[in-house]
Order: sequence, then structure tokens, then C-alpha cells
Amino acid sequence: MFSVEKNRPNQEAVIIGGGFYGSAIAVYLAKQRGIKRILLIEREPALLMRASYNNQARVHNGYHYPRSFTTAYRSRVNLPKFVRDWPLAVKQDFTKLYAIARRNSKVTAKQFERFCREIGADIRPADAVLRALFEPRLIEDVFLVEEHAFDTTQLASWALRELKESGVQVRYQTRVTAISRGARSPLNVVVETSQGGQEVITCRYVFNCTYSGLNQFAGDFPGVSTGLKQEITEMALMQMPASLRHLGITVMDGPFFSMMPFPARGLHTLSHVRYTPHLHWTDQLGVDPYHKLDQYEHATRVDKMLRDVGRYIPEVLKAKHVDSLFEVKTVLVKNEGDDGRPILFERHVALPGAYSILGGKIDNIYDVLEKLDAEYIVSSDDQENSNSGGVNA
Repeated sequence: MFSVEKNRPNQEAVIIGGGFYGSAIAVYLAKQRGIKRILLIEREPALLMRASYNNQARVHNGYHYPRSFTTAYRSRVNLPKFVRDWPLAVKQDFTKLYAIARRNSKVTAKQFERFCREIGADIRPADAVLRALFEPRLIEDVFLVEEHAFDTTQLASWALRELKESGVQVRYQTRVTAISRGARSPLNVVVETSQGGQEVITCRYVFNCTYSGLNQFAGDFPGVSTGLKQEITEMALMQMPASLRHLGITVMDGPFFSMMPFPARGLHTLSHVRYTPHLHWTDQLGVDPYHKLDQYEHATRVDKMLRDVGRYIPEVLKAKHVDSLFEVKTVLVKNEGDDGRPILFERHVALPGAYSILGGKIDNIYDVLEKLDAEYIVSSDDQENSNSGGVNA
């Protein structure tokens, strides 16, 4: 165990989860808030290996959310910030199209155009060559838009570099099992290593950034008050034919599909609203989503995806299935109807100093940092100086 001197916590802050959100929050605490002793705990052998990697790799610009104005508008605000802050990770050298289905779509082409104008998103009619890729009997209209993809391997490189530069300790293949109120310090975090060893870490702050694992802690941790739905999803990785390789395509809005460049592998993702979700359940303590994923048979549904997508874009039938990424996706139950993707940000009153944070999209990180800006988070040294009337250096 770490030594404890004068009841001083082992760490000032413990971040649970080494995905993009956990890494970015650790860097923020060190660089923007002056927190000195920060420990980032990740159960995998490297950073950004789970949901941060196993997703569509899309930097949203609002188009995807015509039924959730707030989510759409926040994406419009956040995208240019993301491009500015992570330029090496952003892929822009492809053409992005949104098409509106004639049947079963929850928006018409005119409604989609009006929505894009309302959020200030660029939209233009696609030219005849691009329109010719679509089956006109099934597609009402096709639009050229501005949307990007991101390379998770570049984000992981950024995280490693920034965490090291910020002095953040990182412990891999370590799992947090409990969070409790401490006798000598505000919080106790119980961790278990891959070898089965156990340790108690004391700290002032805990940031629970475990995405699907938000509620999987014993001790005094109360769980989040917002209802969560867990889904086992399949993201198919495809080698597209030359005619589609330079494109990203989304057909709106309802039981349709998207294909996006996946820069980390030089392939495209293919996702389908009907076939990408394989299994879902209401989140609850004791039902470990990652254990459920491990036990699930990873049988691909890519043939069903391709058969349906091929009706709208015949060229996709020439695509080759290379791999599938299976992962647990976590959504807020309250947003299932409008497909909104707000952040979850909870300060646990019963466990002072503990926060739970979940972002539905990569660009939501700015919404999280805005929330953290408003929180009273200080280092032990600053607190001691304040209590003694001293002046910070």
C-alpha cells in the first residue's frame, strides 16, 4: 500500500476509466485545475481500448439529431473546437452525404433542410454523380454536408503524451471494485489487480468515467440516479469498393444505416439501426456489462445489414466484410425517444467528492469540461493554504 502521512490521502484525484473521457479529464485536472497527485486506473492493458475505439468514429456536426435540437446544436458548437484541439486525429478528406428515405423516415427532405438551417449546419444538394449511387424509388433526396471522422489511435497517442507530461500516474489491468467514505480521508477506492491482489487507495476526489461500468461498484457508492440502458452492439468493418471508398453515407431518419471511414484501420464502419444492436437490458448493480459481452456469442449480422443497405445503395454489395467490433453501448433511457445524446454528469451528494460522468459522443467532452469548470475542485495544498490564511505560490 501507499504510505499515508499526517492523514494525507494517497492521491488527490482518482479517475476510473482510461478511455478518451477519463484521459481528457485527468489532463484537465492537472493542467487547468492544478491538481498534483492524480491516478488514472484502467482495467485494460492500454488506453482507449473499449468504447473509445469500438464505435463509428464520427465527429458529429448536428445532422444526425433532427429530433433533438439541443444535441444537434451542441455538436455544431463543439465540432470546430474538436478539430482545433485534435487536428492530427481528425480525418476530413472524404465526402459526407446524408440521404432521406422516402418511406419510414421520421423526417422529410424539406424538414431536414429546415432543421439544418436552424442549427446553422452547411447543407447542399448532392450532384448527379453522387445521387446516381442511390436507388431513387427509395431515396427522396441526397445532401452534401460537412462531417468528419476521428482516428482513435491518434487520440490514444495524445493521451499517453499528455498524461506523462502532466505527471498523471496510470495503472493498467487494474479494476476498481468499491468506493466508500474514508475514516482518515474523504474517499477510499478499493482496487483489484489482474493477479488478484487488493489495495485501498485514499483520495479527495473520484471521477467515475467507466461508461458502461458506471454502476458496478460496491461500498457506499450509490449508483447514478439516471436510468441507463445497455446494448451489445456490432460495428462491421468493411473494405468498400472504389466507388464508395471516398464517401461517408447516412440514410435518415429511423430504421436505416450509416457507413463512415474508420481511420484507425483504413476501413469503413457499417452500422444499421435494426441489426447493430444485438441484445439490450436495463443497467443494474451486479450485472457486469463487460462480463455479459464476454459471454455473448459474437455472431455477425453483416449479411442482413448488407442485404438491406444494398436496396438503397447497390454498390455496397461489392463491399468485403473484414471484421466486426462488438462492444457495450450505454444510453440514457430518457433519451431513447428523441435519440438525444446529452452528457450524464452527477455529483454524488451521499459521497462528497465523487462524480459520475458519461458522454454519448466524442465531442461531448466540451460539455463535461464546462460542467467541471463550475465545480469547486481544489488541491490539498491550496486547501491547506486557504485554511491557514496562506497565499498560493
